[in-house]
Amino acid sequence: MAKIVCQKIPVNLANRSYTISIAPKSLDQLELIGDLLEKYSHAFIVTDANVGKLYLAKLKRRLKKHLEQIDSTVCPAGERAKVMEIAYSIWQKMVGAECDRKTLLIALGGGVVGDLAGFVAATFMRGVDLLQIPTTLLAQVDSSVGGKTGINLPQGKNLVGAFWQPKGVLIDPEVLATLPDREYRAGLAEVVKYGVILSAEFFEFLEQQTEAIQQRDSQVLSHIIAECCRLKASVVVEDEFETTGHRARLNFGHTYGHAFEFLLGYGELLHGEAVAIGMCCAALLAQHTSGFSNAETERIQLLLQTLGLPTKVPAGLPASEIIRAMQCDKKKVNKSVQLVLPSAIGNVTLVAWPGDEQVASALTNR
Repeated sequence: MAKIVCQKIPVNLANRSYTISIAPKSLDQLELIGDLLEKYSHAFIVTDANVGKLYLAKLKRRLKKHLEQIDSTVCPAGERAKVMEIAYSIWQKMVGAECDRKTLLIALGGGVVGDLAGFVAATFMRGVDLLQIPTTLLAQVDSSVGGKTGINLPQGKNLVGAFWQPKGVLIDPEVLATLPDREYRAGLAEVVKYGVILSAEFFEFLEQQTEAIQQRDSQVLSHIIAECCRLKASVVVEDEFETTGHRARLNFGHTYGHAFEFLLGYGELLHGEAVAIGMCCAALLAQHTSGFSNAETERIQLLLQTLGLPTKVPAGLPASEIIRAMQCDKKKVNKSVQLVLPSAIGNVTLVAWPGDEQVASALTNR
């Protein structure tokens, strides 16, 4: 078998440091993380019904070369799995499989699986080791890196969770070939986000490569995934627990977006779709409040539209309800919601809630 060309991106967090390994066909050759796997004899895999059909059996076969015992559970697909009832069922199954604090929990799936399994890992027996194997673009470029885990409550998204860094992240870009078009496009929203908040050069690259991105060109995708992981790793290293405000920049578009997800019912809009609309709202709000240029707002909207993402606020949602949902966001500090707004492409700032009327003024894009 041909040797895998692997990109390794370190996340330097003292005794919580780990490596993001990115390589095509890496799911077929787990030797890339052999040093990690040799520390364990037992693994418990959490996946969902869609991903499980494609990759669970293959992963188990590969793991048998490294581990004595492998158990698994398959959760429902989608946001409906990110609830306490599903977390409880996984805890019970782990007890039944005789998992202990030396068991490696493996998250095989997209952002929902990663958040859910990460929360389970952080809480089972006060913490077990976690390996992230993300299978969606959104998870590969964003949610699998950085240690945020969580489940939803009826009142809002990710209101219960923990910071729990994985022991490693293994990314195989080739699994994206099986990703449905809508989920692939949803992942591109987080890709665009990194350009807006951290790198004008990366944003320009995306503008120049829209055709290759839409065709899922493997070279372009590998570059995009690696660049997003590098950018996120740099932010996480500076502000692991989101205490200085530096990491909060990663929430660009999310306060509006989470409100849309919540009000429409989880699953009606995919997370990336909601974030895409939320980024457009945040750009419009920045125009109204801080002089962000109309030309740069249009660049953001055009790139998202070209990549097949929605940019308009869903019809039928009253502004008052959107604002109320935004004010329940978990990022609230001292009962005040802070917003991430662009000052220029490649840079954003954290601002205090500018008032309900101003926030609503950005919802006119319907």
